[in-house]
Amino acid sequence: MRPSTLESRLGLLATLAVAAFLIGPVIMSVLAGLTRNAFVGLSSGLTLRWVAQVWDLYADTVWRSLAVAVATLCACLLAGVPAAWALTVHRGRLAGAFEALLTLPVAVPGLATALALIVSWGTFGALRGSVAFIVIGHVLFTLPFMVRAAQASMALAGLAALDQAAATLGASRAQRFFHIVVPNAMPGILTGSLTVLTLSVGEFNLTWLLHTPLTKTLPVGLADSYASMRLEIGSAYTLVFLLMIMPLLLGLQWLAGRATVPGAAAASSPRAMSRLPTRETP
Repeated sequence: MRPSTLESRLGLLATLAVAAFLIGPVIMSVLAGLTRNAFVGLSSGLTLRWVAQVWDLYADTVWRSLAVAVATLCACLLAGVPAAWALTVHRGRLAGAFEALLTLPVAVPGLATALALIVSWGTFGALRGSVAFIVIGHVLFTLPFMVRAAQASMALAGLAALDQAAATLGASRAQRFFHIVVPNAMPGILTGSLTVLTLSVGEFNLTWLLHTPLTKTLPVGLADSYASMRLEIGSAYTLVFLLMIMPLLLGLQWLAGRATVPGAAAASSPRAMSRLPTRETP
């Protein structure tokens, strides 16, 4: 057997072992949520009773988590993409300090960030008891991932030079941003969007301290079901979580695959540049 063949087979076996180690517990948890008795196993029979019970008890947490994730994504897009462009164009000590400050919530434990938000804004009763308070915490936590992904895509595409070329043609700052920067940075923006959505839906530490009984999200409800309900209900809750998050992941990955660099580079083609306004020469 040639060494290359042996290495490829060993690599395949290692990949399968890691996949089994990671996916195996998820499969076991899902099966526990579909069996009549998790301790007896599949021999007790399959049922959707626990899934229906989870939906009756925690359906509001599912829709609330989706709403929080979408609101977090919108805020990260509105703030993160312009911030990534600013960090790409302007390099220096001030930009470096801002970038370090931006990534600070990722290094700090989520409970510490939540406690800082409560100390700072917890006295505002309307805000403290609203879903918007959780959205603020999620934005602080996920914004660095959006900025990093978009900034990497902008730097890879060399958008600073394209921006200067468009400026010489008389394009305004807004026109350059929406017609040159955003289309070329779309792969990074979609990657950041995928990261923001998944992190927001699954965030527990920060949300656990920020939530109230009326603003409970899916991860908090999942922990509550495992702590106070039957094992089958907690496992069925895991199944509901997977059914909710998997379509989002697959859809965004499909969009990210379509937003290839050659496709995005079409925005910087001579035809696209010709649509920008030009200065009149005397």
